[in-house]
Amino acid sequence: MLLFSAMHANATVMTGIEVLRGLDFEPLRGKRVGLITNPTGVDRWLNSTVDILAAAPGVELVALYGPEHGVRGDYPAGDYVENQKDPRTGVPMFSLYGPTRKPTPAMLEGVDVLVYDIQDIGSRSYTYISTLGLAMEAAAENGIPFMVLDRPNPLGGNKFEGPLVEAGFISFVSQFPITYVHGFTVGELARFLNGEGLLSGRIQADLTVIEMKGWKRDMSFEDTGLPWVMSSPHIPHAHSAYFYPVSGILGELYLVNIGVGYTLPFQLFGTDWIDDAELLASRLNQLDIPGVIFRPIHFRPFYTNMEGKRMRGVQVHLTDLRSAPLSLIQFYVVQEVFRMHPEYDIFELSPNRLDMFDKVCGTDRVRKAFQKNFRVSDIMELWTAGIPDFVLRAKPYFLYD
Repeated sequence: MLLFSAMHANATVMTGIEVLRGLDFEPLRGKRVGLITNPTGVDRWLNSTVDILAAAPGVELVALYGPEHGVRGDYPAGDYVENQKDPRTGVPMFSLYGPTRKPTPAMLEGVDVLVYDIQDIGSRSYTYISTLGLAMEAAAENGIPFMVLDRPNPLGGNKFEGPLVEAGFISFVSQFPITYVHGFTVGELARFLNGEGLLSGRIQADLTVIEMKGWKRDMSFEDTGLPWVMSSPHIPHAHSAYFYPVSGILGELYLVNIGVGYTLPFQLFGTDWIDDAELLASRLNQLDIPGVIFRPIHFRPFYTNMEGKRMRGVQVHLTDLRSAPLSLIQFYVVQEVFRMHPEYDIFELSPNRLDMFDKVCGTDRVRKAFQKNFRVSDIMELWTAGIPDFVLRAKPYFLYD
């Protein structure tokens, strides 16, 4: 169950592609356009940005670039995306999720402007924003202007959680030193990367953001009046984006099932060795974590490494998205599971996955501090201390109130 205020119940937000169309595509007229997009690049009637730009008067769509899952969304998570032609438009499609994750000069040949239109979910480890930054670098290095067609941050624009990425932990799942829940729209993030010199060699892109109309920072996605298109196979609904930071970091250990492989991705925590789901839910509810209720659950994953196993654990119910400490919930769960089963140290049991866990966290200090006593209080300072200064740095790049 998800409870949110109805203050924006009748809101209608215009995304960047809709605003661009309202301008009769003037910023792109006479240009040969390269488009980085995926199935989330649509208008409110679910027309693809690919097809909109292919038919736009005075605009020549000459290249498409596919991030993880591909331009048309036909690749599973982690699978390399292949170079091919778009079957609908015949436009060449280049892969940005394979051996090459940054557009090469050859891929950009004949492109006058590079356009980005992808729905983000507001968490740093979601790889589309890594693609954004690398594409900005490529555009800058090749003297090509870069345009972002902006879209809402489904978590709103006022939520910032987690540590900044530290030196030595930069990766495709933590490409930039921003908080784990980052509060930006993709257009604002592009401005931040540019203005803060965070692109390689401090290069700056010739950046234009086509701003949304009607979006406010206190909106969740449901407040926008826009349809949700699944941004990846395990983010099928808008509320899936709310749960991604709830369990995604812990899921990197492959030891606790987080609902991936079942019908509730990122909403569950379960194992086959937790012996009392009701007791775990009771312990967690006694913590009085704001905006969260836990319910005991028993389930069997349909796939993943835990396929068919009987899982016992808890389902997370968000009652207030704005107050819930989303990314800390997984650590509270591990804290209480360890109290019940101290014989299971999930970090010692997942030695081959610690590197990825640390990369998603952006540091190894969180894991090392937490593993000493398995108490959230031991990592609270690490998790929150950098947020106030980060928000001060971020605000000059905000485009919306």
